[in-house]
Amino acid sequence: MAVNEVDPRPTDEVLGCVGLGKTYDEGGLTAKIFDGLDFSISKGETVAIVGASGAGKSTLLHLLGGLDAPTAGDVWVVGERMSTLGDAERGRLRNRALGFIYQFHHLLPEFTALENVMMPLLIAGRSPAAADAPARELLQRVGLGQRLQHKPGELSGGERQRCAVARALVTRPACVLADEPTGNLDETTAAAVYGLMVELNQEIGTSLVVVTHDRSLARRMDRMLELAGGTLRGVTHSSPA
Repeated sequence: MAVNEVDPRPTDEVLGCVGLGKTYDEGGLTAKIFDGLDFSISKGETVAIVGASGAGKSTLLHLLGGLDAPTAGDVWVVGERMSTLGDAERGRLRNRALGFIYQFHHLLPEFTALENVMMPLLIAGRSPAAADAPARELLQRVGLGQRLQHKPGELSGGERQRCAVARALVTRPACVLADEPTGNLDETTAAAVYGLMVELNQEIGTSLVVVTHDRSLARRMDRMLELAGGTLRGVTHSSPA
């Protein structure tokens, strides 16, 4: 398959992998995290991935997001096969089609909330004037309209994570990958951030893949999958509350 060739994946699939595997070789020892994983998420769908610590959930998310390279199998993002793309092309595809939310917000401390949310649009090539309006709109949407000029150190934990959610969604990506996005929040704030993510998913149509240890919150997703023993299996299927 030539570079940039689009693979004929299902038309409603925004992210998927086939035969995905990851093995680490350290000090002569080989550790197989998983092998032969198949996964697919459709437009607008929400999926939670649960599992014990060390099961490989974050590794899987990094592979799906093109932040790490698999040792076997392939990942497709909006029909493009990641392994055929160069580093710059993968970066552009990630910026255009994917959003990322982490347990630690990873906001840039020297920039304001507004500047942090504008950043993905600026990286994509938009002018500051063109990036300003959509960033303001999303910050208003997540309840930070009065905190635009505040830097991360001046925001509460919940406010920082809501800012991170806005940053992940500002490009209106096909899919958001969230790794324990509420792990550092209290129960009430965690529920509010999860609710916001689901609400924006329904409003914008962005798919969500959420790694979490909290099964009560995971049940708010359309599907819940468990990663255990190197395999991914369905646990339950429910509609968001």
